[in-house]
Amino acid sequence: MPETVSIITVAYNSEATIAGTLGSVLAQSYNEIEYLIIDGNSSDRTVEIAEGFRPQMEAKGIRFRIVSEPDQGIYDAMNKGIRLAEGGIIGILNSDDWYEPDAVETVVNEFAKGECDLLFANIRMHKADGSSFVKKARLRSIQTSRDWNHPTMFVKADVYKAHPFRMKGIHDDYGCYLQMRKEGLRVVVVDKVLANFRMGGASNHKSIREAAGRIRDRYLWCYRVNGYSRWYLLECIVIEAAKMILG
Repeated sequence: MPETVSIITVAYNSEATIAGTLGSVLAQSYNEIEYLIIDGNSSDRTVEIAEGFRPQMEAKGIRFRIVSEPDQGIYDAMNKGIRLAEGGIIGILNSDDWYEPDAVETVVNEFAKGECDLLFANIRMHKADGSSFVKKARLRSIQTSRDWNHPTMFVKADVYKAHPFRMKGIHDDYGCYLQMRKEGLRVVVVDKVLANFRMGGASNHKSIREAAGRIRDRYLWCYRVNGYSRWYLLECIVIEAAKMILG
């Protein structure tokens, strides 16, 4: 039987962007998909918009589920989605991002080779002025989030379920990836754009105080908790400096 891929979208008051996210899942060239919307009890039309896609999802054979209830933040919602997921591979797509049409098919083909526990790929970054650029995915001995793109990451379900997000800071997704890599899980990088990321979220706010908080979170809950060198504090500072300067 074809492998089922579970896609999780965490949403909260996302009525302005979630239709594009849903549409990109509906447009996938691979149909053996379980799609979970984990909504944090939105007060806008997020759930209504998502429900409007149900007939099309079901007509295409996509198993579609919406859960809307209060949660303790984005990583609590992601953990909930991972617990509920029934597919053999899990991907997480933010409610303002979107997949390329062949993203899931590409992922299934890579996992079928039997050589990875998780993979990630290139991503196209979209700026507010309408311009965009490709952020490449890489594996290097010196670890940096500049090489990693969470919306393109797909993980074997049993691996994700065994590595819940710690809910310690804004970079818990990166910390989870570092934990998996530190444990020696097989990682594959796909040199292809699989997803699109809309810039300007919480991790890009240009505030000295918020940047300092992100440096602390990344250093403590990504690098140090996973046994990386204290020198990685410098990488955290460089990343935030680049955001302040380049946007």
